[in-house]
Amino acid sequence: MNWKDAVVAVDANIRDAMAAIDKASIQMCLILNNDQTLFGAVTDGDIRRAILRGASLDTPAVQIVSKAPYTEPATTSRETLERHMWTRKIRQIPLLDESNRVVDVAYIDNLSSISERRPNDVILMAGGMGKRLRPLTEDLPKPMLKVGEKPILETIISRFVDQGFQSFKISLNYHGDMIRDYFGDGKKFDAEIEYLEETTAFGTAGAISLLKEPPTSPVIVMNGDVLTQVDFHSLLAYHEEHDTVATMALREFGMQVPFGVVDVENHRVTAIHEKPNKQFLVNAGIYVLSPEVIGLVPTDRRSDMTDLFQTLIDTGQNVTAFPIHEYWMDVGRKNDLEQATEDYDAIFGLRS
Repeated sequence: MNWKDAVVAVDANIRDAMAAIDKASIQMCLILNNDQTLFGAVTDGDIRRAILRGASLDTPAVQIVSKAPYTEPATTSRETLERHMWTRKIRQIPLLDESNRVVDVAYIDNLSSISERRPNDVILMAGGMGKRLRPLTEDLPKPMLKVGEKPILETIISRFVDQGFQSFKISLNYHGDMIRDYFGDGKKFDAEIEYLEETTAFGTAGAISLLKEPPTSPVIVMNGDVLTQVDFHSLLAYHEEHDTVATMALREFGMQVPFGVVDVENHRVTAIHEKPNKQFLVNAGIYVLSPEVIGLVPTDRRSDMTDLFQTLIDTGQNVTAFPIHEYWMDVGRKNDLEQATEDYDAIFGLRS
């Protein structure tokens, strides 16, 4: 990590800020004045909230900048910095010299031994039948289909392990023995794996009810056929920052209407839009659930994540959207599998 990689110019746009955040890996970029004093900071969460508000990637970063981020003197001890991060629920602090110039950025993952192993469980839903991928899935569960010479599920687990997660719960149903035989207890993948045995199709949430012990920290739930470069640290930080009971990751989906769309007021045609493109935010199959939500999953019937989220919404709970701008692919159809295979070396090649 080099904090200077996180610096962008005053005229930078959101796309530039995203690139700097990705390069520096501190979930923040800095905008400096000419004298190196701090003009403001843009966090990963600031960008995702701006996207939800409809901002484009060409929007100037100064429009979403925080001009008064929390800072500390460069002489502050590591212990104090770590304590302030945990109490304030922040992950990074710009460090300033006597002239208020930025000389470094303290980042929680570089300070705390706690961050070396994430306490959060990861629940991977791998019990589906993969009907849309037949005949490839007639004798093989969909998460075990190979992309880049590895089963999809292995790439998913490797991504989490690389980010400090070690505790996995995998739901099994269709050809579940093949998954169990391949991954075992997880030790050869630097993980600890337990299995949630579905006796029937439990849906995308039902297997959560099979947890042996209730979690004490938020859990990440993810479909076992999703390949993504999402930063799961950012996802958890976003969940905690918004003090929410459940977070749903969303991705942008566009489609072109193949006809001219007509606006009508009463009997009058007021406008014609020829084959317009429509943009939607859709469910990405990645979630964070706080511990108190786990008990709401029914134990005696099929339940999908959308059902659980709708229950939370109907009862007035705080439910948060986390927009994804990183690579994401749901390997649910043959053309998706082909695209993921084509993308794999460029996106995940360092793990091959």
